[in-house]
Amino acid sequence: MRRVVIQLAACLTFAALCVPQYALGQPGGFPPPKVYVEPLRETDVSEGQTFVGSIRPMRRSTVGSAAAGRVEQFLVNEGDRVAKGQPIAKLRTGIIQAELDNAKAALRAREAELGELEAGFRPDEIEQARASVDEAEALFEMRRLNRQRTEALGVAATKRQQDEDASMFRQSEASLRNARATLRLLEEGPRKEKIAQAAALVAAQQAEVERLSEQLDRHTMFAPFDGFVTSEFTEIGHWLMQGDQVAEIVELDQVDVEIPVLENFISGVSLNEVARVEVTALPECVFTGKVAAVIPQADARSRTFPVRIRVANTVDDAGPQLKVGMFARVTLAVGPPVKALLAPKDAIVLGGPAPILYVVTPAAGETPSSVRAVPVQLGVSSEDRIQVIGDLNAGDLIVVEGNERLRPGQPVRPEPRPGAGGEAGSRASAAAGS
Repeated sequence: MRRVVIQLAACLTFAALCVPQYALGQPGGFPPPKVYVEPLRETDVSEGQTFVGSIRPMRRSTVGSAAAGRVEQFLVNEGDRVAKGQPIAKLRTGIIQAELDNAKAALRAREAELGELEAGFRPDEIEQARASVDEAEALFEMRRLNRQRTEALGVAATKRQQDEDASMFRQSEASLRNARATLRLLEEGPRKEKIAQAAALVAAQQAEVERLSEQLDRHTMFAPFDGFVTSEFTEIGHWLMQGDQVAEIVELDQVDVEIPVLENFISGVSLNEVARVEVTALPECVFTGKVAAVIPQADARSRTFPVRIRVANTVDDAGPQLKVGMFARVTLAVGPPVKALLAPKDAIVLGGPAPILYVVTPAAGETPSSVRAVPVQLGVSSEDRIQVIGDLNAGDLIVVEGNERLRPGQPVRPEPRPGAGGEAGSRASAAAGS
């Protein structure tokens, strides 16, 4: 036991010696956390103007019934997430399915007839026809000889015998011609016209099968795109006429925030312009979107133009983060140019009463670098940066990574953000006291 205590004391002593000097005075003796910083930039931006609007889906579709019939299955509910091509509802298909099965059977019969014609006659059939020709030739030769003998007898042969031999000769001659013609037909195969006629019948029956298949498909309604069901218009057992509404689906992977912009600001709005979006129901989040559409027709009463801001949405098992109808504020850079401080979006900490930035106070003597929290107001967006308004100055070192768990006054080890310029590196080193 004593040996174990001695070993534990030695380990603790070694660990204490490994702690940096600037960390010994901190609670727990742990070194300050490392954070990445960069200087706050000042640049010219257009003055921001805030507009209010609401969220609407990027696409909305009312799915209708392409056929008349009774609803046998209704497969979705309001709020369900659906994928493109997913069945929504099905009508009864007993009669149309029977017609399709019958048409497919008829098509198989037509195809078999065409295949038989294209393959021609079997060798056994041709051989049988040749045997018939040989038999007819032998009979013809026998009848010919009989007739010659009768004619050679002259008056000795009776009139009846002469007539019988002549008739049987002509009969055998006709049989021979018929046998030879049959053989030629078999050897030449079916006529091209006959094959073309059979092919046309196959094509007509194939078209009938496709028509019935398309009719059958119309008895199932599918989702036109990935989205959510927002309205139901039918239920199992309802009779639908062609064109009746079945369900409404909205696409929310991206959403549009539609805002009314006064006519004196509309000239400053351009497509793909970056805009900052704040949603009242989500105060801890700040979204960035782009101008997707400027409708060139003003409302006759308010003299405002509809402008749509396209915003990427987050969709998980709990549903979409941004929902249709949510109230939103959009800040657009439509005013005159002004000097503004721009901070990276990652530097802004949300979730409190107001957004804050952590500004680094450089190390002084034995006192390590620390951070102070500065409440800010957010202004216009410019690419990946947002205007910040508060107790700040250009060149202040702000924390851009590692700010999630910081507290005001907490010591830190600032380092330049990877990929930042030389100014950020030199100022971060100076703040660290190196």
